[in-house]
Amino acid sequence: MIGVASILFIAFFQTITNTDEHNSQMLKEVTEAAMWDSVDYAYFRKTGYYKINKEKFVENFVRRYADNANLSRNYNIKFYDVNELPPKVSVKVTSSSGTNSVTAALPNGESNEGFDISNKIDAILETPY
Repeated sequence: MIGVASILFIAFFQTITNTDEHNSQMLKEVTEAAMWDSVDYAYFRKTGYYKINKEKFVENFVRRYADNANLSRNYNIKFYDVNELPPKVSVKVTSSSGTNSVTAALPNGESNEGFDISNKIDAILETPY
């Protein structure tokens, strides 16, 4: 019985760890790709400085993240800061499993089902110059 309980315990935390690692890697890759997709090249040719378009970045980020996200989880994406010049973004992605039966009471009186895994990134566009 102890062996079976140990294996279930290890498998449960392995899925949480794998999900967190997958989300953090995906957040890093998607942020960089969306920043490069939203560069305003006309502004770059005119001034020599890189500038991103906010709306284009958000659109590209959400599209790319949705393409690679795990469909069995719920995601909440928050954009805290998107600077066009110099290109800098702050993004937080929280994912939770809707099938988990663990319920936690939050300080404000709400209840939360499942585990929330949060990943945050503050990124600056690195250029070759």
